[in-house]
Amino acid sequence: MDECVVTRLEKATMIATIHNEPEFSELFMSYLLTRNSRIEEDLIDQLFNSSEKRLARTLLLLARYGKRGRPRQVVPKISQMALSEIVGTKRSRVKFFMNKFKKLGFIEYSGRREAGLKINSSLLTVVLHD
Repeated sequence: MDECVVTRLEKATMIATIHNEPEFSELFMSYLLTRNSRIEEDLIDQLFNSSEKRLARTLLLLARYGKRGRPRQVVPKISQMALSEIVGTKRSRVKFFMNKFKKLGFIEYSGRREAGLKINSSLLTVVLHD
């Protein structure tokens, strides 16, 4: 999660920009396609995977595994409540799986939210293992 600025554009302005700025148009279309793919992946994940796998996938996404460049080892501060909302399960289940992942060495954290969360690449085994 990062700081951001949100700007509202009128529909006519956006259409004109897409028509008149080919580089912007290409960037915007690429963003839309990526976003739609992510939404489809999230829906499939919600329908077919356990809450444990969904949590592991969420942590890997937060660490940017599968993106260009090196993944982050330390994930920004995030509460178990926020994770439970993302995963679609109760906070107690997130706490249970976080403790399990910690015991297995998939993640490292002190229990204090301020300290951040270190994601080890071995967490991929939870998502990839059937």
